Amino acid sequence: MPKTAMDIRDLCVFESVARLGAMNRAAAELHTVQSNVTARIRGLERELGCSLFDRHPNGVTLTPAGHRLFPFARRAGRLLADAARAARDDGTPRGSLTIGALETTTALRLSGVLSAYAAAWPEVDLVLRAATTADLIAATLAERVEGAFVCGPVIHPELTQEAMFTEELAILAAPNLPALPDLSANVRIVVLHAGCSYRQRLESLLARRGVPIPRLMEFGTLEAIFSCVAAGLGITLLPRALIGPVLAPGRLSVHPLPPSESLVETVFIRRRDRFASSALEAFLTTARPALRTARAA
Repeated sequence: MPKTAMDIRDLCVFESVARLGAMNRAAAELHTVQSNVTARIRGLERELGCSLFDRHPNGVTLTPAGHRLFPFARRAGRLLADAARAARDDGTPRGSLTIGALETTTALRLSGVLSAYAAAWPEVDLVLRAATTADLIAATLAERVEGAFVCGPVIHPELTQEAMFTEELAILAAPNLPALPDLSANVRIVVLHAGCSYRQRLESLLARRGVPIPRLMEFGTLEAIFSCVAAGLGITLLPRALIGPVLAPGRLSVHPLPPSESLVETVFIRRRDRFASSALEAFLTTARPALRTARAA
């Protein structure tokens, strides 16, 4: 059998050095000594006939050739990891599964799904991470989660998306407010941090009404938003279905929007090139019928 041009183990060492920016840090991550890492990098450079790193007193930086090689090295590492997972996966859901979801999706839609899944597949250690759409897309691309529920559509060459359900959004304001405040005036919005898709939609909605840069109050939790809006400090845009299951009726006033501005599709995203474990496939099999029968309140 002919010898391959590059040893995939050398590529994995290269990827670790490139990502961490230092030979010693890569050695610690790979549980080896620095001299072994240095020897493998020098051997790879000899094999390729070009320098991959510029050496500095505080570490290394990629040369142009190193930058070109880096995405292939990352792909090789993912392929090795997925190959091992596929070999160990006998079709029975078990092991770890990390899923991402919007905080509102977690609160409104997933409790029944998680309960049914845990009962059906007790050998799966399920972790659910709540974050904004932007953070969840980044986490899926970086493989910190196997997939995530986010606001669609998501157009990215490395991701697939599957429609799950449609949510109806509404403007929430202080209780007993008979009509919305004048949205063409100096309005304040109460929102989650940057990257929240509902925040982006509210800012776009206001821009169409002549308020391109609204004043804002930014918080990290839904409960903090509810409290500030209830106190009359501003308005927010969230799923209307929160009223009742999560938010007591009467705590905030609800102001519907036309369908063109209120309806948003929640999709499940995952990497195109990643192995889908039996645990993930079983989760989606559990989630699909439950979520697709969901109706906006």
